[in-house]
Amino acid sequence: MASKHDIPLTGSSVNIVKKCGPALNDILNSKFGCGATFSGVDFERDLSIAHQKSSYVGPDRRFGVTLHSGVEVSVWKADLTNLSVDAVVNAANTDLQHVGGLAWALSKAGGPQIQRDSDDHIRKNGPLLTGEAIISAPGKLPCKNIIHAVGPQLTDPSYISSAEPFLEKAINSILDRVKTNKLNTVAIPAISSGLFNYPLPQCANTIVKTVKRYYEGVFFNIGHIPKEILLVNHDDLTVQEMERACREILAPHLAVPNSQTTARKTRSAAKTSTPTVQIANVCLTLMKGRIEDQPTDVIVNTASPDLKLSTGEISKALLQKAGPEIQNAIKNTPPKGYVIRTPSYKLPCKEVYHTRCTDRGAHGAEKVLWKSVSDCLWLTAASFYKSIAFPAIGTGNLKFTRKESARILLDAVNQFAQNSTQKMNVYFVIFPSDHGTFQAFEEQMKWLQAPRGPTPEASEKRDPFPNTRTPPPQISLTGPSIESLFEADKWLGHLFKSSGTIEIYNNFIQHFSHNDYVQLSRLQQNGVSVEEFFTAGHACITLNGPSDEVAVAALQVEAMLCSVQKDFVAEEEGEMLLLSSAGNNVPFERKRVDRSTQEFKDKAAAFHKQGLRISKLDKVENSTLQLLFNLKKNQLQCHATEEMFQRVPAQFCEMVSHVGFHAEFAPPEDPAYGEGIYFASTAKKAMEVWKGKREEYLYFVEAEVLTGSSVPGRRGLFLPPALGTEPLRVHDSVSGGSDISVIFSGYQALPKYIITCQK
Repeated sequence: MASKHDIPLTGSSVNIVKKCGPALNDILNSKFGCGATFSGVDFERDLSIAHQKSSYVGPDRRFGVTLHSGVEVSVWKADLTNLSVDAVVNAANTDLQHVGGLAWALSKAGGPQIQRDSDDHIRKNGPLLTGEAIISAPGKLPCKNIIHAVGPQLTDPSYISSAEPFLEKAINSILDRVKTNKLNTVAIPAISSGLFNYPLPQCANTIVKTVKRYYEGVFFNIGHIPKEILLVNHDDLTVQEMERACREILAPHLAVPNSQTTARKTRSAAKTSTPTVQIANVCLTLMKGRIEDQPTDVIVNTASPDLKLSTGEISKALLQKAGPEIQNAIKNTPPKGYVIRTPSYKLPCKEVYHTRCTDRGAHGAEKVLWKSVSDCLWLTAASFYKSIAFPAIGTGNLKFTRKESARILLDAVNQFAQNSTQKMNVYFVIFPSDHGTFQAFEEQMKWLQAPRGPTPEASEKRDPFPNTRTPPPQISLTGPSIESLFEADKWLGHLFKSSGTIEIYNNFIQHFSHNDYVQLSRLQQNGVSVEEFFTAGHACITLNGPSDEVAVAALQVEAMLCSVQKDFVAEEEGEMLLLSSAGNNVPFERKRVDRSTQEFKDKAAAFHKQGLRISKLDKVENSTLQLLFNLKKNQLQCHATEEMFQRVPAQFCEMVSHVGFHAEFAPPEDPAYGEGIYFASTAKKAMEVWKGKREEYLYFVEAEVLTGSSVPGRRGLFLPPALGTEPLRVHDSVSGGSDISVIFSGYQALPKYIITCQK
């Protein structure tokens, strides 16, 4: 069962979360399996920590106009890594090191050839100047060329007047490359608006004005004229700004007041329109359809007080498609807040959330309706789902007017979006023939599209509950166990109270690439010193500087490590599948052992003798690791195994369950017997081999280990010593006395239990 823990934010921790909230959520999930939601904190826009990826897929044309020269200028929401155009523009730095943001995404999608070509250009020609652009091969990208352009980087928004000529120069340089290479289509992002801190509205204006001047101001001398300039970005905020700039600068005659636009709509247009609004990380879409047909992660139902699904049009439709099992489930499931969760059965979603609202005439009915929608959204986020579909709750038997229902439901979504960092698609699905409800929701969505716009009626208050105060700054953690929440809380406390120095011990630092080290060097631009150490088998990065900047830098390093570890696990999984001739993935599971079983009692008694109390016992089941372990037995001709223990950091328990044992997961305090994978014969000995500092919880892995033929180990061994006089035959393991064994192949050990203890 999931656990929850709230952490108040004060002082510098608020500023750290403002800068790093979304990345912090990803790190907590990767390290501890915890999800984080944030209240009372507004995030700074467009943070790129380490290797951030775009989740948007599918091109969407938002605007287009043809200039007098014949060049079409269009605005698109699309992923630049997937566009089949003559050239895609990369927002590059002067050294052409593609280590963050869009540059990293293009380089990763296009493969290593993009970085190799860039490095070759720098070696031959030196760094690019701000405003310059070069053209090169696209690697594996679907476009024909890639244009690397260097826009201005602002350290202070007040410098924008001096930076604007350099952004103009960068756009002109791009268009020069288009002309010289006779390209017909080129996709240009909002250069400098992301990592380079150029204010977005001014960036959009400058790009559009420069394109207009290039193709109209010197039209008669231009030479080659392309067919289309595509202004492409993947986030709605940037797309909206580019569309605004194009309408104002290129086609003011096409701008139509909202009232006139509404008046011109026909019934057929209303039937097919799907208004969409982006609010922070939430994409809100209004659509017509049948709620029971939606393939979202969650479908929301509004249930009657007696929980009979045969009452109400929506409930009946869901019951008919899901089958009678859903009626039994809703009757036998306890509510969580205002929501009852059931399986989906034959519905196309993963779960159904049944809300329990009250009639409009009842006291506090508006607040119950608002809270029901809010609970559905937060439960969706806590389950790491990505999409949820609502009907027009309240407009049927609950007797709310269409306008009231739309106002309350949209406000709940808006409040959720302002306080959650998780990306989510929220759909309001209106029955196809209900034009009045669709129009009511469409009208209420208009105020969401204006950054500071008023409510639809001046007399209406924005908040349906005016006594509700803005929540105080805090992080709400949800996790699979109390122990995981404790580890996440402890790690956050260390981060927020750094006092200007943070040490990060993690042997995956040894797997950092050249690009990762370039990223590390860039951390020092904000007054942070970075030192790397490797002593006694332990890799460490030490950060020193202003406490806030050190904390932000530490999060960047942690994000890099999470990315490296994810790639490591993927590579190991691929090798396991190749060796085992298994399927397409490695299935594994950690099954909780009930405390009342004899299995738990036997383990608890053994650990009690070492002064430890087992708080949680998980049994590891991984058929692929079992198969490889058996193959190793046959290869070594060793069928006797030893029950041994390894102590691991909390963040690596899941990795051990997934891909087995590796030296990076748990380096001993002193690798005195070689650079391999260490095991101890008892939990007591394991606490000596892996010493901790005032830890509340200790994590042990019990394993079957194939020690085979063994000899005493010594410092610096990377393989066991030769067996006899044959140099190609080696011992199976080395030892450190009778109670320590060191193996050099992770497949010689099979994880059986993850044991969480307290002293």
